[in-house]
Amino acid sequence: MTSNRERQQREAARARLARQMAERQAAAQRRRQRNRLIGAGAACAVVALIAVWVVTSVGGEDDPQPVAGSTPTPTGAATTPSPTPSPTECVWTEVEPSDRVVDVGLPPEDEPREGTQIMTVSTNLGEIKVEVDVAAAPCIAASFTHLASQEFYDGTKCHRMCPGMLQCGDPTAKGEGYRDTDGTGGPSYRFNDENLPIDAEGSYYPAGTVAMANSGPNTNGSQFFFIYSDTDLNGPHYSVIGTVIEGMDVLERVDEIGHDGAFEPSPGGGHPNEDIIIESLRMSDVS
Repeated sequence: MTSNRERQQREAARARLARQMAERQAAAQRRRQRNRLIGAGAACAVVALIAVWVVTSVGGEDDPQPVAGSTPTPTGAATTPSPTPSPTECVWTEVEPSDRVVDVGLPPEDEPREGTQIMTVSTNLGEIKVEVDVAAAPCIAASFTHLASQEFYDGTKCHRMCPGMLQCGDPTAKGEGYRDTDGTGGPSYRFNDENLPIDAEGSYYPAGTVAMANSGPNTNGSQFFFIYSDTDLNGPHYSVIGTVIEGMDVLERVDEIGHDGAFEPSPGGGHPNEDIIIESLRMSDVS
């Protein structure tokens, strides 16, 4: 005859088994979801890496290695980088002059290290607002504040779309001939990575994230991208600028209209079928 103790032990064992099975199923579901996200962003990300490399060699965006591509990093950067806390001071590396580089000098020293700023991107299709955590990304905030004060982005067109993202910030992407640009333009300096989403849960770049385009570690310049669909982009290799707090509908509209495939098969994506022009980009005071 089974004792109460034995029944309790069996019930406890069954309960443990049920919990283990539930945990395994949940883990498998998370893996499947993560793989789907990686699949959605990987092609464009790898491609972007190549594009970015082009920029660097030509002397465009941030020494410009970041090129027409997008936001990905160079091919060798597929491994997860070590956590990179915000540097105690911003290091601005000057870039050799070229027809792809706009001389804007260097951002001022003693950048703010706490608070928030609002980046307001006014486009021909509507306004997009981004909240920037200055404590997490002080050098990014300082760079955008400096470039905005010189009207660096005004009149430029977002030159490339990929699944889930829109890339902007090339100063050479202006006028009617902007579709001929290779997306390699940038300012006369580059700066190091910060605020990489190393410890992110779920996708590294959820919808609403805004991040820097680059051509490898520590090659940030002026190009950046809006994320409007969760993606991993081959890993946490792109410094996060902030989060869209208004204007996701603008990005969704551009996405619905699609792109011309001009960058296929490499680096992937193309020009938006409907031009999206940055009429002005401004940074608020730190609050």
